[in-house]
Amino acid sequence: MENLAGGVAVITGGASGIGLATARDLASEGMALVLADIEQGPLDQAVAEFEGKDVPVLGVKTDVGDLDSVKEMADAAWDRFGKVNVLFNNAGVALNGKIQDMSHADWEWSIKVNLWGVIHGVEAFLPRMIEDGHEGHIVSTASFAGLVPNSGLGVYCVTKYGVVALSECLWRDLRETDIGASVLCPMIVKTNIGQSARNRPEELGGPAVVKRRSPEEQEQLSGGVIEAPEVAQRVVRAIKNRELYILTHDDSREFIRRRFDRIDKSFDFGAN
Repeated sequence: MENLAGGVAVITGGASGIGLATARDLASEGMALVLADIEQGPLDQAVAEFEGKDVPVLGVKTDVGDLDSVKEMADAAWDRFGKVNVLFNNAGVALNGKIQDMSHADWEWSIKVNLWGVIHGVEAFLPRMIEDGHEGHIVSTASFAGLVPNSGLGVYCVTKYGVVALSECLWRDLRETDIGASVLCPMIVKTNIGQSARNRPEELGGPAVVKRRSPEEQEQLSGGVIEAPEVAQRVVRAIKNRELYILTHDDSREFIRRRFDRIDKSFDFGAN
């Protein structure tokens, strides 16, 4: 999808972080925007920013874990702009902790947002995008933790592995269409995801404040911490070039290679 000008992009989690940074880049390419977010205040601020730049924009408060909410957002997008070319399933949450310490509510909340949120986006948008016949692209945010197991992030890894699998299958299923698919797998990016429990619903455990990492702790993380605009540039490139995998940290390459080496070596054990 080399020419983005005149197209329409829908971005969940679009009021901050990677979503907002990508919205800015897509707007600079000449795209109209539909921003979806669970938080009304930041969503209003983001919409006001683009309106101030004369970018056609629509903000829709959306719970991606609720299919009806996503369908209503899709209806609003088509009602306003008549088409959707890019869907960025970006909204997500994160929980730290060992699997044995996780509650059922932890699992339910994480899967509802991270995995069902992407599934709902595909369900609500893809059939209509195919029917419209326009060139398009679907990007879904997974994580480095969707490619390599991370200690203390078991629940998160399960959801993100699912997003990777969904995107890989989608890429295959769409090869004979004019719609591409990508999966974003970053390491640490400077966003608000570490504080995502602030929006956790009461029935699934309620809001919580998570202690932020110190600057020293951040510096010690593998791959370092990169800024959202850097990720946004890679997302836009992937849309234009129909790239399946979007990897943002060079350090992730060695960890991914080790994982597949472990898988490959298992054949040697079975050969006897």
